[in-house]
Amino acid sequence: MVNETTRRREDALVRALGPELLKPLEDPAVIEILLNPDGKIWIERLGGHQLENVGSIDHVRAMSIIATIASMLETTVTTDRPILECELPTDGSRFEALIPPVVQAPVFSIRKKASAVFTLDQYVESGIMSDRQREVILAAIAERKNILIAGGTGTGKTTLANAVLDAIANHEPEHRIVIIEDTRELQCAAPNTVYLRTSDTVDQTMLLRATMRLRPDRIVVGEVRDKSALALLKAWNTGHPGGVGTVHANDAAAALVRVGQLIQEAGVPPAPDLIAEAVNVVVSIKRDRGARRIGEIVAVSGYDSAAGFRFERVA
Repeated sequence: MVNETTRRREDALVRALGPELLKPLEDPAVIEILLNPDGKIWIERLGGHQLENVGSIDHVRAMSIIATIASMLETTVTTDRPILECELPTDGSRFEALIPPVVQAPVFSIRKKASAVFTLDQYVESGIMSDRQREVILAAIAERKNILIAGGTGTGKTTLANAVLDAIANHEPEHRIVIIEDTRELQCAAPNTVYLRTSDTVDQTMLLRATMRLRPDRIVVGEVRDKSALALLKAWNTGHPGGVGTVHANDAAAALVRVGQLIQEAGVPPAPDLIAEAVNVVVSIKRDRGARRIGEIVAVSGYDSAAGFRFERVA
């Protein structure tokens, strides 16, 4: 039962958000809501090519929204602690806020939990992906290849990962899938799916160790971002093929290098041989003049100390 204090805070948040933000929050087609320092509100729609300006709010309201969310989570945002990273207490959407002095005026981003999955077929229909690229991804899923999705911020890595998970659920519904994330964003329709989430005291490396005892068929990591890359590659390489992960990188070659850099955070050399053995396919997604598109799909075949990673562009 919701206590009175929680109810009052939720009511205060609804009032502070107002129709300008409540409407896109309630629209299942909207996947991200952005507030700029000038007070303008921008949204991104599932499968859309451009951000849309849908209104504005003043700085006082913006600060009230941020302060109310912080209060609901029993924390504070101050000039000494000007960044708030959390999940919205109402629906679990990812919330990132900044206040002065690190910005001129309040800024925030709401990355909504996806209520609909953009399928691989829809990627083709919208021109983001070619028929050939879809077939390569489907073949990699069927052959239980480990797929690494690479792209910059805002390119749609998570949305693409959800499309791959949708294809896995359709083609291998009997597989047990364990998904590890910092924030719950991935969705999988497979009936035997376990979601694990990091916390202040439990990181991805610890969850990956625990995953080994959960009898997964496929291991999925929402974003490979630290030394846990080493544990993930070892897991993919030791009886758990067919996994999916995302990484921040501009293209396929850079993605493999980035994974090596993350491995070094574990205090070991970058282990390119391990990377080449564990990562079978890299899918690169980009933004081109505001529109998303699959840049390339490469098949990784090995590593040579003189020439570097060996891979072939297959789509």
